[in-house]
Amino acid sequence: MAMWDDVFTERDKAVFAKSGYGKKGGFGQRPAVLVIDMNYNFVGDKPEPILKSVERFRNSCGEEGWESVHRIRELLDVARKKHLPVFYTTGNEDRTNVVAFGRWQAKNARSQEDLTETWSKGNEIVEEIAPQDGDIVVRKQKPSAFFGTPLTSMLNEVHADTVLVTGCTTSGCVRASVIDAFSYNYKVSIVEECVFDRFTTSHKVNLFDMNAKYADVVSVSEAVDYIKGLPNNLYAPGL
Repeated sequence: MAMWDDVFTERDKAVFAKSGYGKKGGFGQRPAVLVIDMNYNFVGDKPEPILKSVERFRNSCGEEGWESVHRIRELLDVARKKHLPVFYTTGNEDRTNVVAFGRWQAKNARSQEDLTETWSKGNEIVEEIAPQDGDIVVRKQKPSAFFGTPLTSMLNEVHADTVLVTGCTTSGCVRASVIDAFSYNYKVSIVEECVFDRFTTSHKVNLFDMNAKYADVVSVSEAVDYIKGLPNNLYAPGL
């Protein structure tokens, strides 16, 4: 049973069964790991219930985010042993400029909180999975890791054909990045235990939909086994 089964009607399940969607796309031969927005703004500065965490970090996903931190670390440990390229995204350092802030201010009643130094500090990647030497941090303004960034160029430079997606939020920046990666013809796998959302229903529905059309949703154990099976010299050390 898939983790999203409890949110769909019998009609939806029947349509899905007959439509042909959800075919396994599979992994490619040269993966890169994408860690989306794993900063303190989205998980808070400590594991605590989400309703408590959002009092200080309006975008926080609370304890679910910290659970994913540990699973992402597990994935990264294996990926780095194989010298896979690791790309992180996080927000722009400065949102005090309203022009750079853009349309984000129009959709949240607490958006003015972002026009502070606190927001900028919150963009720091959480220490437990902080970038290491050789990792690349991509600063972005919008949901997709690809929009207005050099990520595609860098993935092409290392000849990656597959993106292993982790991070947050499932319905927001993860989804936007997955669709763009699909649109650029990368094979995309979303590591289930390594993504999360502040809204449980959004998390489940979006995982279902991306798995149906744009990506494979895989377990962390599947991703780890895939990485372990790659050649040791696939990427040169220090890339």
